[in-house]
Amino acid sequence: MRCPQCGFDALAQSAFCSRCGARLGQPKPAEVREYALALIRPSYWHYAHLLVVGGLMVIFGAAIIYGNPSNGLAGLALILAGFFIWGLVALARRTVTWRITSDRLIEKRGLLATTRREVELSDIRSIEVSRGLIQRLIRLGDIVIASAASADYLIRMVDVYDPDAVAETVRKARLRRLA
Repeated sequence: MRCPQCGFDALAQSAFCSRCGARLGQPKPAEVREYALALIRPSYWHYAHLLVVGGLMVIFGAAIIYGNPSNGLAGLALILAGFFIWGLVALARRTVTWRITSDRLIEKRGLLATTRREVELSDIRSIEVSRGLIQRLIRLGDIVIASAASADYLIRMVDVYDPDAVAETVRKARLRRLA
């Protein structure tokens, strides 16, 4: 039997390739269609402190303009800075994504220079969900996914909305992948 990954001739009764460890009897990866299950981003609560600072700047800028119109330029500068911070928050939220597909868990970080980390669902060793008191009140949590290849965690999802459902999605996709 020929290994679909490396092309090594393995014994006919072997379940795994002795050269690369790939499962035998499975179709080639190109023949299997991968489909998206979920796209996860950090919650806006992760950036709440910046949203509050931006809001305060807009409020104080409006108060300066309303209270003393001669200081309108300073008030306008504060308002524009507040809107700029809000724009940066929207941009920062889009720089981190976690995508769960039928075969992989993909973490992508960055906007101009990006880092992409992928882990096969069959390589996931453990999924840990942790929630602090404040996170529990607003239905957020952190998910730590450890791989069989390393002793430390591989992917850490911070301030994810409904982390139990996300962890369950990863577990179910992993079980489907292993079946």
